[in-house]
Amino acid sequence: MAWVQTKGRLLLAAPALSDPNFDRTVIYILEHSESGALGLVLNRPSKLPAAAALPAWAERATEPSMLFYGGPVERGGVIGLGRPASDVWPTAIDLSEQPEVHDPHIDQIRLFNGYSGWDAGQLESELAQSAWIVLDAEPADIFTNDPAGLWRAVLQRQHGRLAWLANYPDDVAVN
Repeated sequence: MAWVQTKGRLLLAAPALSDPNFDRTVIYILEHSESGALGLVLNRPSKLPAAAALPAWAERATEPSMLFYGGPVERGGVIGLGRPASDVWPTAIDLSEQPEVHDPHIDQIRLFNGYSGWDAGQLESELAQSAWIVLDAEPADIFTNDPAGLWRAVLQRQHGRLAWLANYPDDVAVN
C-alpha cells in the first residue's frame, strides 16, 4: 500500500471496524510519520465539564464545553486544541500555562482526555484493511457543537457511494 499522509486530516471509523473504542469515531490526526501517528477523537464528549477538568481554561471552551475522550491512550493527561483568531486551523495549547500567556485571541478551545495512537506501521496496516476512511477536515469539524452527529455529517458531505455510508444502520441485522 502506498503511504497515505493523514496529518491534518480526519480518520472516520469504517462501519466494519470492530473495536468498540472507535465505533463511528472521527479522529483528527495531529502527527503522522514513519514512527507512528497521534490523533484526537472529536466526537466523544464525556460527562465531565471542562470547568471541572481545567477551570482556568473553561471560559474559552467551545460548546459543548465538556472534556472529550481523545482516545484510549494516556487517559491521565489532557491535551488542548485552540484556534487563534488569525487562523482557521487549531494549534496545540500548552495547558500548563495560564490562558493569558497564550495568544489572547484564542477564544475557542477543546480539551481532550487521552489520545489515539498508532505505532510505526500500525495505522498503515489498519488503512490497508479498510478499517479507516481518510477524509479532508474542515475547520468546523474540530470545534463542532454537534459531536454526536459529526461522523454522519462528514460522510454526508462526500460524493458518490461514500456519502451512502452516512445512513449505515447501527445494527445491520435490524435493517
